[in-house]
Amino acid sequence: MRTKARETAFKILFAAQFSDNVDSMKRAIIKQEELNENDVAYCNGILSTVNENKDRLVQIIDEHSRLFPESGLFPADRSILLIAIAEILFLDDIPPAVSVNEAANIASKYSSEKSATFVSGILSEIIREQNV
Repeated sequence: MRTKARETAFKILFAAQFSDNVDSMKRAIIKQEELNENDVAYCNGILSTVNENKDRLVQIIDEHSRLFPESGLFPADRSILLIAIAEILFLDDIPPAVSVNEAANIASKYSSEKSATFVSGILSEIIREQNV
């Protein structure tokens, strides 16, 4: 299961919004979470996918979050959406429903119940549009 790796990637993306020292922070978070090799690989892979496609991911968020542009989202919600959209668009081995469910769970845990509904709605719309 990639739940722990996803949650770790979320923590790294979230923290990176407030720190310039991303590499050491990333190492510290991964060490603290005690990820196994597969989880570290997945975490690094999803972070790379987000970084490589950030402009496109932000554009997609802006297109689907009409009331709240990406720049105005809660930092937690922004991080969650970036990870989930990257999974949906670029990782074929993860069913979109899993990405939505995991994103909603992370939002419920680290943001708010309303955020979980918001995140799920945005992701569901993206899936419908992409015919994934």
